[in-house]
Amino acid sequence: MATIKPSESTKIILATLFAIPWIAASALADEWSVPLAGNTFHSSPAATSSVFQRNGTLRFTDANEVYSVYFYVNRPGNLKLGAAGRVTKGNATIEARVDETTFTATLRDDPARVYPLGEIKVDGPGYVEVQLKCTAREDSAKIELGELRVSSSDQDLKLDFVKSNDGNMFYWGRRGPSVHLSYRLPKDAELTYAYSEITVPKDQDPIGSYFMANGFSEGYFGFQVNSETQRRVLFSVWSPFRTDNPKEIPESDRVLTTAKGEGVSAQDFGNEGSGGQSYLVYPWKAGSTYRFLTEVKPDGNGNTQYTSWFGDKDKDEWRLIASFRRPKTDKHLTGFHSFLENFAPDTGHIERSANYANQWVCDVEGRWHEITRAKFTGDNTARGRHRLDFAGGSEQQHFFLRNCGFFNANVKLDEIFERASTASQQPIIDFAGLPRS
Repeated sequence: MATIKPSESTKIILATLFAIPWIAASALADEWSVPLAGNTFHSSPAATSSVFQRNGTLRFTDANEVYSVYFYVNRPGNLKLGAAGRVTKGNATIEARVDETTFTATLRDDPARVYPLGEIKVDGPGYVEVQLKCTAREDSAKIELGELRVSSSDQDLKLDFVKSNDGNMFYWGRRGPSVHLSYRLPKDAELTYAYSEITVPKDQDPIGSYFMANGFSEGYFGFQVNSETQRRVLFSVWSPFRTDNPKEIPESDRVLTTAKGEGVSAQDFGNEGSGGQSYLVYPWKAGSTYRFLTEVKPDGNGNTQYTSWFGDKDKDEWRLIASFRRPKTDKHLTGFHSFLENFAPDTGHIERSANYANQWVCDVEGRWHEITRAKFTGDNTARGRHRLDFAGGSEQQHFFLRNCGFFNANVKLDEIFERASTASQQPIIDFAGLPRS
């Protein structure tokens, strides 16, 4: 029997609540405990705040609320489902729905236990969504669920999900996997400019999405969806001093803002390394194509200047975002890449994708080099099989990245992809005429 340990922060509480064996499961069955805290989303109505208690349990407060629990099965099979939890100060009825199959269970005012729900047959491999809701409860009743219990007597059937909160994995797992494109650069060339374009398909831009276009060894540049009413273009450069607290950075290691465009805000940032960050509130739209240009240029005094511009391709515009001076750095462009991530854990069940196209780099002699090959990679959430809803690759003249939403079209990490050439779309840029203040 597979035993899943709860997180370090909640293991004492959950061990007390849910240590009761599931007597309905066969002695020969494999059993999995799927923590709701890392694998559950408020699917209806849409929610933008946490739905979990400090001990990692899910508390039902409204009969209209639906919560979706996700796990991945590696092949077809038969599964028994149960809910581990308790109700206090009264009785209640919960409903579990998988596709068109519905089960109900009555939770009574007694100590925590596992309530059997029923048995389903899954087609697999792929994700299974179990929808939970409270259909009836006494006015004073309080329902707390901590785990979905899954068991099967089918041989070689395996489940993937966020198993514990080790490494704050409940947070990262609910954010979903981040995926990247590492571009193959020309050898023996000193590069100073990176150029690329992004088109986000319509309805693929939920809150929390960050579509990063021009990544480099010391920072990143792209655009994001911050709320229903606000979108930003974001450009950041890390300090050479490694810390998540910008207040700890010595003055000699601080990234300085030397210029910023009209309407751009610039400040220090932390929590993911620290450095200088700038953003422009800008109403970019899904379905339109936007272009990104980044310059990396040593200043001859042991520092490197990083400058980024952004524009709507159809308008043939360039807007200065910002220019940063990074100390103790003397280099040109390296590590050109793109990525797609979700920074809002409550929207990790909503799919997002983007097309990344027309990548070019320009060397110090002014020669453009087209980039048509990229390596597809993922973060620890993907590599650790905590989440498997990620994909990337190439389609005709563009690369693409896709994540979240619990889709099943998984793509193997570390594959090399090649897009068709867009030589006819080589950038034509008057570098001297670009806005720099």
